[in-house]
Amino acid sequence: MLCDPREWIAVSLLPGIGPATLAKLTAQGISPNHLLNNHLPSHIRLRADARHALKQLNKLQLLDRASRILDESDAKDLKIITLDCDSYPALLKQIYDPPPLLWIKGNFSLLNYPQLAIVGSRKPTTSGFSSAYEFAKSLAGSGFVITSGLAQGVDEAAHKGAVSVNKPTLAVLGTSPELVYPRSNQRLVDRLLEQNGALVSEFHPGTRARPENFPKRNRIISGLSVGVLVVEAALKSGSLITARLALEQGREVFALPGSIHNPLAKGCHALIREGALLVENQQQISEALAPLLGYLATEAEANPPCSPLTTTESSLIDQLRGATMTLNELHIVTGVSISELQQVLINLQLDGKIGLMGDRYMALS
Repeated sequence: MLCDPREWIAVSLLPGIGPATLAKLTAQGISPNHLLNNHLPSHIRLRADARHALKQLNKLQLLDRASRILDESDAKDLKIITLDCDSYPALLKQIYDPPPLLWIKGNFSLLNYPQLAIVGSRKPTTSGFSSAYEFAKSLAGSGFVITSGLAQGVDEAAHKGAVSVNKPTLAVLGTSPELVYPRSNQRLVDRLLEQNGALVSEFHPGTRARPENFPKRNRIISGLSVGVLVVEAALKSGSLITARLALEQGREVFALPGSIHNPLAKGCHALIREGALLVENQQQISEALAPLLGYLATEAEANPPCSPLTTTESSLIDQLRGATMTLNELHIVTGVSISELQQVLINLQLDGKIGLMGDRYMALS
């Protein structure tokens, strides 16, 4: 049974209970509701600040605060996926500390498509920027969703390469999804969303840029992806953090070699010594990932969705056969809550029953 998203939001407001702890508790069958009611088995030991908070904080006040956050997300056209959702990205769920909440602006179905992350320096050489752009352009054309962090430099080039061939791209942010950072990439974001791309974050609506949040998003970039390509990176670089996280997560890591005289090549050379694959063209990446992508495709074919439609799902499809509708219009017509509608629409889109054009849903069957 799915938890109310407000419970996940409320738990995320508690001190001392981070993603890794929540993942461990969830694996043991302990839900956010158990936490909020302080109904924990005797063998579970939380940090002192978490135990104190659970004794002192009022559950109803936390849920009220969570409701206000959820209302704010609705007003900003953000969708939410929680760790217990069937639509939560399978690869991301496998990492040590998956984010318990994902806030999404745009096409949330991209989260379950094969993704290739492209990362690198914020101040690349002209050659590095061009390489990121061309690799993204080619790999997006081959069927990968290009994933990066929307930073200036290599990230920006990767997203631009994907949109240049009219392919969707996914940006993982260190802010909440409605706040573009850096502001200089606003036009890129507008184009990204126009082309059915998505902005993703673990941070609540209204979260502005904070230095400590950007390293946190790196594990999501690598966790969502089947592989990570590092284009240019200094020896002390956030891109190397992403690459090393990817190695720990069992993902393929690729690195472009460069001149021994280029300081931005030193990080890539270090990764190659640590086991990353040296690549010079897009085909080498596609060939390395082909067995994994074939396995994922086989798994999907072997386990097709077969659950009958619920009454709510059937009603929504009937409504959308007559006309395309926004989330708010469906809410008004059906009387179903926004949070429940979001989950049902996510499931229907992943099953190929409905599609999304801009902010309007349409029936596909």
